[in-house]
Order: sequence, then C-alpha cells, then structure tokens
Amino acid sequence: MDLNHLYIVLLPLFIGWILDWLFGDPPLLPHPIVGFGKIISWGEKKWNNGEQKLQKGALFAVSLIVLTFLISLGILKILHSFHPTLSIIFSAIIVFYCLAGKTLIREVRQVFQAVDLSVEAGRTQVARIVGRDTSNLSAQQIRTAALETLSENLSDGVIAPLFWYLLLGIPGMLAYKMINTLDSMIGYKNERYKEFGCWAAHIDDWANYVPARLTAFLMILVSGKFDLFSFVKEQGKNHSSPNSGFPEAALAGILNCQFGGSNYYFGTLTHKALIGNSPKELTASDMKIAISINRKTEIVMIIWIALSIFVVAWLK
Repeated sequence: MDLNHLYIVLLPLFIGWILDWLFGDPPLLPHPIVGFGKIISWGEKKWNNGEQKLQKGALFAVSLIVLTFLISLGILKILHSFHPTLSIIFSAIIVFYCLAGKTLIREVRQVFQAVDLSVEAGRTQVARIVGRDTSNLSAQQIRTAALETLSENLSDGVIAPLFWYLLLGIPGMLAYKMINTLDSMIGYKNERYKEFGCWAAHIDDWANYVPARLTAFLMILVSGKFDLFSFVKEQGKNHSSPNSGFPEAALAGILNCQFGGSNYYFGTLTHKALIGNSPKELTASDMKIAISINRKTEIVMIIWIALSIFVVAWLK
C-alpha cells in the first residue's frame, strides 16, 4: 500500500465522518438508505407469499447484499479510471450517508427535551427512533427507550459501518447498510416475516457480532470504568439479540441504570430481560453523559482505523 492508496482510503473517511459530525442526515437530499428501503419493500411485497418463503427470502437478501457490494465496487472502479479524485468524492459522500452518529444524538436529545415538556410529546418524539408501541409509555420508559436506542445504534449506525469500511472499503460499508436495512424491515419473528426475513435477521447477527462487542469495549475504554468488562460480559447475554445487549450493558453500567423490561411490539407484549442492577430515574444529566460516551467512542474508532491502515501500509 503506497501513500497514494493511503490518501484514497483515509481522506474520504475523514471527510465523510466530519460531515456527519457537523450536519447529520440531510433531510432534503435523496438518501441511498431510503432507496434500499424502497427496493426491500417492493421485493417483500412481490415475493413474500405462497410457498417456499424461507428460500425466497434467503435468495432475496443474499442477492441484494451481493449486488450492493458489486455495483458500488464497479462504480468506484469506473470513477477511478476517469480520475482518482472522483472516487474520493464519491467515497466521502457514501461515508457521510452511511454514518448516523449526529442524527442519532440529535434525535435522543430531542426525546429528552420533549418529555420534559409533556409525556405525550415525549411519546411522539421517541416513536421516531424505536420500534415499540409508544402510546402508553411513562416518562421513565421514554427516556429508557431513547438511551437503549442510543447505545444499540452506536453499534449499528456508527461502529459497524466503520468496521466494515476498514475491512472491505466502501463496498463493504454499503453492503453492511443493506444488511442492516433488511433486518430492520423484514427481520422480525412475527407471522408475516418469520420465514421470509429469517436469513436477513441471521446475516445481520453475523455482520454485527464483532462490531457490537467492539462498541461495548470502546465505550468502557472511553468511560475509564474498566471494572465494567465482567459486568458487560455477563449482562450482555441477557438481551434476546446476540449482539444488542453488549452496548446496552456497557451504557447501563456506565450510567448505573437499568434497561429492558416489558413493551408492546406490533400489538404483542414482549418481555425483555433486565440489563443493569439499578432501576434509577433517568435524567437529562444521564443523556448528556451517554452522548459524550458516543462521541468519544466515535473518535477512538476513527483513530483506531487510521492507525490500523497505517500499520498495514508500513508492514507491506
């Protein structure tokens, strides 16, 4: 790897990350992830019927992931053949769109501000970022839902995309976002999606296995509370997801609070195991600490990626 290649890999990463840090998702511009969602919705309506739903869902999910990887790889090669600067600009835009750090923090902050005005306002605001039924949530449940989402999506929306960028570049990052979008839309165990979305859910579990644990590790690292490693190892297993429990446990330990409990999803009461030992009342102060942890974790991840790329280049 020469200096030219380092420039092509690192420059779009830094540009895209800084743009996300400053602006978050641009609401007035077309978003590729929205496009992913429309494709998934179209395919689900077309093929999630009749017999062999499991096989059709598997083919659908794998095809979209592979095509996303190959098409983005092809675009990069074509742009690079015209001029390397074009591929850098394209890559920076994709990094910007694939990261959700700023938007996530903004949404969580708005939830806490809304619930301080009224419980009803808090329910409306938190419904933007969670999948559970929010119509009967208490103020404490609203704040809990927001912080659970903050920790879980630090992995899904920031660390995992960066992790796959480090391994496979822009094609890997976009393929991961397709995996994550598939899971968020069809990876449910209800009657409609249980078979068709089975492969999407399992692929998402595999793709997030390392990033989720890495996220928890980095959260503990930036908090300085190194005694939480054993706590996270034990409590992270309580979650129904094989991955989401680890960043949630890290934040629960850092804030000394408790996540989990019973909530309604798609009209069905779901009981989630408790994560954390202290069911304290959450406040805006906890939200500010959690946001600070998120930001510091992002920074450390970016530094780690840059150092990893430099080390590989030096070794070569």
